[in-house]
Amino acid sequence: MQSILQKTTGIGPKPVHPENLDGRVAVVVGGAFGIGYEISRALANAGCRVVMVNRKEEQGNDAIKKIHEESPDSKVEWKECDMGQLAQVRDVFGNLRRSLNRLDFLVLSAGINTNQFGLDADGIDRHFGVNCLGQFYVCNQLWPVLVKTASNQYNPPPRVVFEASEMHRTAPSKVHFASLEEINNKDLGPTELYGRTKLALILLAKYGLAEKVIKPNGQRIYALSVHPGAVNTAMQQQWKDAYPGLTGNLLTWAMLAVGRDPEQGAFSALWALTDPKIENEEMNGWYFSDPDQPGKESAQASDPVLGNAVWDLCERLIKEKVGDDALVDWNSSA
Repeated sequence: MQSILQKTTGIGPKPVHPENLDGRVAVVVGGAFGIGYEISRALANAGCRVVMVNRKEEQGNDAIKKIHEESPDSKVEWKECDMGQLAQVRDVFGNLRRSLNRLDFLVLSAGINTNQFGLDADGIDRHFGVNCLGQFYVCNQLWPVLVKTASNQYNPPPRVVFEASEMHRTAPSKVHFASLEEINNKDLGPTELYGRTKLALILLAKYGLAEKVIKPNGQRIYALSVHPGAVNTAMQQQWKDAYPGLTGNLLTWAMLAVGRDPEQGAFSALWALTDPKIENEEMNGWYFSDPDQPGKESAQASDPVLGNAVWDLCERLIKEKVGDDALVDWNSSA
């Protein structure tokens, strides 16, 4: 619906079409499907080398084919990784860290939509494991390449963008990010499980990367989170699994009826990745609900105590599941 409105009336998110990104490098987690694909496509069409990372090979092959049909000279590739397997995240992104000479854009767009409770391969609530913990670990594994890129004053400062959501407002009111037992609470509903992960992403950008890593270490890197809008992708079908029966069908229909198309859903992230305003106005750690529209975070998303808690929990769980040497020093350079 929003796609039709924008074409006929101009109503909708501000279109963003990057240009002149030759020589830049991007890693887009979830980049071969849905919103992530549209981000990959736009960056590749602008001359950026793009590494897409997804779980399904057929999605990667299809994405590469479509991008090459549009831009035959585009530099785009695909890697396989399941964000719900931390050991695999370490292997895949550790290898990427060793192979990349620079990294200008890191987009964290993989995720499970609102759905029933379940555990990932590491025995962690799959929403939290895939949407938050796995992508936090990606940041850590690739951080030295971002630091290296930022250390060259001739390079524009690299940017990290999390695909968060206004659904962060549906996080449980008593969330503390205190323990695995809290995360694996089977009594939480599908919307609470999903909302909690989106809250975590806003906190990780704002109080984690920006306040705990970037500013203390004087790094020329920007960490941001964005809301893509309700977007018509296959993820909307998960409402039927989250709420079986009539309720799930009605929610799916409603989301598809009012939603944006995936290209529109990519505009917030593309703006955050490329607009000079971010650097000119020092908007590190900010959350945006649309291109050039700062979001109004919930009280939980503005709580530095929760920000420190989710950061500490992520580091603790990764060490427990992968090993004491699992994390890369946040101040190291590749």
